[in-house]
Amino acid sequence: MTAIDFAAFVDELAAVSGEAILPFFRTALSVENKSRGHGFDPVTAADRAAESAMRTLIRRSFPEHGIVGEEFGDERPDAEYVWMLDPIDGTKSFICGMPAWGTLIGLTRFGAPVFGMMHQPFTRERFSGDGGAAQYRGPAGDRALQVRPCAALADAVLFTTSPMLMSAKDRRAFAKIEDTVRLSRYGGDCYAYCMLAAGHIDLVIETGLQAHDVVPLIPIIAGAGGIVTTWDGGSPEAGGSVVAAGDKRAHAAVLAMLAG
Repeated sequence: MTAIDFAAFVDELAAVSGEAILPFFRTALSVENKSRGHGFDPVTAADRAAESAMRTLIRRSFPEHGIVGEEFGDERPDAEYVWMLDPIDGTKSFICGMPAWGTLIGLTRFGAPVFGMMHQPFTRERFSGDGGAAQYRGPAGDRALQVRPCAALADAVLFTTSPMLMSAKDRRAFAKIEDTVRLSRYGGDCYAYCMLAAGHIDLVIETGLQAHDVVPLIPIIAGAGGIVTTWDGGSPEAGGSVVAAGDKRAHAAVLAMLAG
């Protein structure tokens, strides 16, 4: 199967997930807390309905493929091709009626990301990439995604979902970078990474990510000319602490500060 074929199938996955999610958005839906501690990790019927719909379509179309999803666990995670699904990345925004959420759909081959999409069905936007190129489709028209240059951290716009999701040690490290950049903003979840790929922001720094949180975004950012690594410069496919940057010079400066 070619990249074009994968893109067409991902469009189908995006369509069925959007159809499952939108009837729940900005309604009085019930919310469960998946956290076993004192935190709040919400899940809704919309999350489960969307992932179930995508899994059904994958099983029917590619029964030999693996699936790793947020809500229903792993199926054949050692397969050559594995789908990474996060039906609603940004569930906290979703339950608040805010539009900063999206469906993440990624595909790996032998563990390496080969295609990814972020679909926001409410705003009717799709951000996709295969590591070599990235595209936007939505009400603003179709166009290629391209990161913007940012040589110095003093000129950078930085996003994170929330520093309160970080450990105290990581918050201190993050604060050093936050004090250096031009502008720091919170929120966005997957949408912030797509704004980086679109050339509107320069850095996203986060911790505690799962594979399904980041794998679908890697081909989009790389395809737009950006870079994603762990805080120590390693491969980000397993999640953890992640730095995404549009400019490799800004990325190097962030890693140097984190190492220091």
